[in-house]
Parts: sequence; structure tokens; C-alpha cells
Amino acid sequence: MLRSDHPALILAPMEGVTDAPMRALQGEIGAFSFAVSEFLRVSIVPIPGKVFRREVPELNRGAATPTGLPVVVQILGGHAGRMAESAATACRAGATAIDINFGCPAPTVNRHDGGASLLRHPERIREIVREVRWAVPPEIPVSAKMRLGWDDAEAVHLNADMATEGGASWITIHARTKVQNYKPPVFWLPIGEVRARIGVPVIANGDIWTLDDFRRCQDMTGCRHYMLGRSALARPELSWQIAKELDLTTQTPPPLDWLRITSRFLYWLDAYGKGSPHYAMVRMKRWLNFAGSFGEFAHFDTLKKIKTEPEFMAELRRLSEPASVAF
Repeated sequence: MLRSDHPALILAPMEGVTDAPMRALQGEIGAFSFAVSEFLRVSIVPIPGKVFRREVPELNRGAATPTGLPVVVQILGGHAGRMAESAATACRAGATAIDINFGCPAPTVNRHDGGASLLRHPERIREIVREVRWAVPPEIPVSAKMRLGWDDAEAVHLNADMATEGGASWITIHARTKVQNYKPPVFWLPIGEVRARIGVPVIANGDIWTLDDFRRCQDMTGCRHYMLGRSALARPELSWQIAKELDLTTQTPPPLDWLRITSRFLYWLDAYGKGSPHYAMVRMKRWLNFAGSFGEFAHFDTLKKIKTEPEFMAELRRLSEPASVAF
């Protein structure tokens, strides 16, 4: 799925945001190489197959969206045995790759022995990756996503080594510590230092908001693989721009048309049984608020007051005329 000699652009897992409808939409847009699912938490019992199939419905169709985007299943937890058993179950349910979350900074997750809390215990990272690696078929890649450290960016070196020793096929590194949460600045340089010395591919992640950001990250890390999260939703044109820079596509993308892509998102919400009027409006407003705050979507203050989907789309149609903006 990820080759050291071939670039890739990956859609990040974002809890409550990059769910199956959004992954289907991003697959339709067509710039990403694959996506990683929102994490499924392994707590006091292993995750059963029906939960994997419900939460990652792409498992029912070859671990890919209806629009053809491959999806990696991500799991989170601190008990190596239950993580391994859950990973094996995910594979029986149809998973073609497993990612392990060592990066989530949410306090609730960290208080319950998950996500970034494991960054304080490097040997446990190795144990969890190793147990998962042993539990799944050899052809199934096992990867790890982590931050630079809990409160020290230099910790990334030991933690990356532990994941590699455990058998990780690749590592994704978000360029902040847990303590930073999402506050600036990001530190891309340690990602490049890790990439230069370990024997598996490294995916760079964190604060790539523009094409210039991408180029700076590329210069500082030397990576061939990149992950976009918030910026892919705030600036839908960015994934295409980066894909072209990485020679992943030669196609000319369609104009950026918020009316079109939001209509398609509503279609995918409905296709996945999440198209109730209230829920659809919540998701649309959450997305466009984000695009207004971090991107260049200019109409959210007008749209946020509208309560029904037909009125919302009619007003967006009016605001969108005449213009689509070329990528």
C-alpha cells in the first residue's frame, strides 16, 4: 500500500470528521492515495467484527470507499493482547492494513492508557506493535502514527525506533508534542532526522496549510509521503495541488465549487444512512465553519443562521454565483 520508492498523499484520521461519507467524498475528489479511518478504541474487551464493519463500512467492499479510495483501519489502546486480538478480527472483517494510534492528544483518551500517553513508555510501543504484527497475516501492513513526544520533541527518535523494532511497515509523525496539542509551532526537522536513519517509510504530518507549507516541509524532511487532515477540508484544492507536485496525477482538477462538493457530501451522508435533516446540517455547518476559519470560504456567517437543508443549499447557490474558482 505504501512503497518507499513511490510518493503518497494520505487523508488523516479525524474523529467525527473524516468518517465514511467524508472519505467517500475525498475519494471522489481523487487526489489521495489512501485514507486512515477514525480510531476504534480497544478498551476492556477486544473489538468484535461487527463493530469494525459498522464503523468502517468500507470493509464490506474490499476496504475501499465506493469511489475507490483504499481505507486503513486504525485502532487505539494500551493493552497489547487486546490490541492484537482486535487487529486480527479487523483483518477477518476485511481490513487490508492496520494503523496504531500513538498520537491522539485528547485528555480522556490519554487518561485511559491510549493515544499519546504511550509516548511516555517507548518499550510499550514496541510491545504493542510487535503483538499486532504477530497477530495479523504477514501480507497485512501494520503502521504506527505518533507525535514527536509527550513534552519533548527529541523523544520521537526512541519512539520511532521502538515502533520499527516492533515491525511497523511505516510510521506517520505529527510534528508537535502532545503537550502542544494543536498550538504552533510545528517542528518538521525531527521528522526528517527520523526518516534519514530508520529503514521504513516516514509520513510527514502537521500544519501543511498551503502549497508553500508543503514545499517547506518537503525541504526540511526529505519525505516522499505526506498526510493532510484539517487543511484538506478547509482548502479542498490543496490535496490536488500537492498531488500534482508529487507527480501522483497529471489530470486537471475541476474548478473549486463549494455548491457542488457540499451537494456531493449530502449525497454521501444519505448513502451511509446519516442524511437526517438535523445531522446533515450539523455536519455541513461544522465543515464550512472550519473552511471559513482556516480556509477561504467566505459565507459561513450568513449560512450558520439557516436551519433547514433546502434553505441552506438555496442560499449557498445564491452566494456561489457566478463563480467557481480554478484550483
